[in-house]
Amino acid sequence: MNIYVSNISFSAQEEDLQNSFAEHGGVTSVKIIMDKVTGKSKGFGFVEMEDEEGANKAIEALNGLNFMGRPLVVKIAYPKDETPRTNNFGDRNKSFNNNYNKGGNNFNGGYKKRNDDRYDN
Repeated sequence: MNIYVSNISFSAQEEDLQNSFAEHGGVTSVKIIMDKVTGKSKGFGFVEMEDEEGANKAIEALNGLNFMGRPLVVKIAYPKDETPRTNNFGDRNKSFNNNYNKGGNNFNGGYKKRNDDRYDN
């Protein structure tokens, strides 16, 4: 069973998580997600446990537990939804109000109509 773990201390190592979860059942794998650019922890990860019983015990025991100075959030990890996302900023057909890239605060290209008659003859 796959478990989602968040609010992990940035100094925590995968071995630290494995040791904590191993007290409640067999651990298959542990993965702390790292930032691709900096190589530092993003503060969340996944723990795969051998059986559902051990996973449920771990979730119950470790959720909210102070782990290296931070209370862990431990939940069942569900598979990522396969449906395509909508209204991503790259989808111009479904933009917020179809008035993108016009500038100004009135969506009129950044030009304000003057109320005076200086240019009217």
